[in-house]
Amino acid sequence: MKINESIRDELAATLADNLNKRFKKHQAAYFLSGESGAPTEVREFVSTGSSMLDLVISNGPNGGFPVGRITEITGLEASGKSLLAAHTLANTQKKGGVAVYIDTENAVSHEFLQAIGVDLEKMLYVPLDTIEDIFEAIEHIIESIRSSDRDRLVTIVVDSVAGSTTKVEAESDYDKDGWATSKAIIISKAMRKITNMIGRQKVTLIFTNQLRQKLGVMFGDPWTTSGGKALAFHSSVRLRLKQMGQIKMKIDGVDQVIGIKCRAQVVKNRVGPPLRLINYDMYFDSGIDDFGGWLGTLKDYKIVTTAGAWSQMKRKDGSVWKFQGKDFVPKLMEDKELKQEVYDIISEKIIMTYKKDAIIDQDSITVDDEVVGG
Repeated sequence: MKINESIRDELAATLADNLNKRFKKHQAAYFLSGESGAPTEVREFVSTGSSMLDLVISNGPNGGFPVGRITEITGLEASGKSLLAAHTLANTQKKGGVAVYIDTENAVSHEFLQAIGVDLEKMLYVPLDTIEDIFEAIEHIIESIRSSDRDRLVTIVVDSVAGSTTKVEAESDYDKDGWATSKAIIISKAMRKITNMIGRQKVTLIFTNQLRQKLGVMFGDPWTTSGGKALAFHSSVRLRLKQMGQIKMKIDGVDQVIGIKCRAQVVKNRVGPPLRLINYDMYFDSGIDDFGGWLGTLKDYKIVTTAGAWSQMKRKDGSVWKFQGKDFVPKLMEDKELKQEVYDIISEKIIMTYKKDAIIDQDSITVDDEVVGG
């Protein structure tokens, strides 16, 4: 591919042309200005189902999990990992893409997938046991895309890394050691290969993984994940989910748990600012309640103030909108103009603008010694 002649640095342009001639299979050298087409450039995202989480991850509207990158969703049991991943499958299908669900836990719920909008007749379900078979399947899917429809969006969810085994483990006795080491080595080798493969395709690869507690840790982050550090290293986005509470409703006079309040922390982010938090509600019968998360975000950013049963928010025209919590979502559903205004106000608070010569007010800075990893 011939580099644009208008580039000022003639030596760099010559080097780029020579590299592209040397590596004939694909373009090897890029200039990152404008529409370069470089593999590092994220051109598309798949929505998570929570517009607030989409904003936090991509640092812009119409965001979500990046296409052509790897995402890892971690958390303790019952924190909503599988449910969040399932939403990306539904949103992939809405964009005309192909949804692939690789299941290692044999616990997928057909009813829930249908309830959140997944078309089961078009979703490819792949039950696999070993980590070797999982990566072989992923590689085969990517190779098939290369030779057929390269412009078709494909989302692959692996649920979960912790639930998978290795062939050595599957064929060994229970008292044998070395299983965890062999699994980490296989994942490390596979990730190096897969990362480069999906960077040139319209593939979103999502892994769910369990948090495990390190024994005897007194200081620092006590949590780690299954399968070693390779997955964490190669992931462009890593989420840590936490269940913050239960959502209950009286049914026939009895309190029934119908959902959970979730908190998502972006512990690693290579497409936007990391270490940001967002809250959202997730219901067992319908999935993520997008608007429910808006109110929590408005309160977190002090856009909405609450006194008793009433809340209020200052609008862009200077007027004050007063409402009760139960009226928030119905009002947004009814008034599209208000809905867009609230979204724009939240976006202005969340989206971070990168500044070359930013002046930081040192008096406003606080330092937290807690390091989040794992």
